[in-house]
Amino acid sequence: MELITDPDDERIADYRALTDVELRTRWEPPHGLFIAEGELVLRRALRAGYQPRSYLLDEKRVAQLADLTGDSAPVYAASQEVLERATGFHVHRGVLGSFHRKALPGAEEVLRQARRVAILEDVNNHTNLGAVFRGAAALGIDGVLLSPSCADPLYRRSVRVSMGEVFAVPYATLAPWPGGLDDVREAGYAVLAMTPAPDAVPIQRLTAAERARPALLLGAEGPGLSRAAIAASDKRVVIPMRRGVDSLNVAAAAAVAFWELGRED
Repeated sequence: MELITDPDDERIADYRALTDVELRTRWEPPHGLFIAEGELVLRRALRAGYQPRSYLLDEKRVAQLADLTGDSAPVYAASQEVLERATGFHVHRGVLGSFHRKALPGAEEVLRQARRVAILEDVNNHTNLGAVFRGAAALGIDGVLLSPSCADPLYRRSVRVSMGEVFAVPYATLAPWPGGLDDVREAGYAVLAMTPAPDAVPIQRLTAAERARPALLLGAEGPGLSRAAIAASDKRVVIPMRRGVDSLNVAAAAAVAFWELGRED
């Protein structure tokens, strides 16, 4: 364990300004790293085979986490004051880890190994993205495909909101967009666009053939799916609403739809 007393110490450069989304977007993928926060999330990252670069801990928690950090990665410890000044927020869990990213599979590999997939277009809210991955892991979705404009699933907030389940669901970028949806169809999937459009079919009325290998297409909260994405789908589907509510948060809608698609298992 190495004690850090200076928040500008270069040994903890991976953890600097964690709340600055633009800076972290420029820093993390080019350096092949991501940040995990919290003991449970770190354990899930290790279980999923991600290799740690280093750990940064509240100095009061070092002894408690000896089994977690008992590998070759350096362990840095600091006071809460130093942690907050370095990271830009109060690290109330007192546990951070910097991990090496893995090479992503291709979309064709994800499609080949899955039965049900979710496809996300332009989902840039990290909280929603993390929640979608958590729902996918819990409710029987085997893979997630992302349009090139989607946010990074390994951004710290997405990882934290997913409770580390982002590590459990294979994902890939689907390009070109939306032309890549043709490849999904050719792989044997029914491309189902979630939309509140009046001509959409209630999701519980899908046929057995459409349920056999569904690819559920979801758009960003607010704008929803683009016209081009909807036009490239096989069918428009909707979750029936009551009391005049027109839509749900994208993560909530995804969870309901995931459950519906898997309820006959």
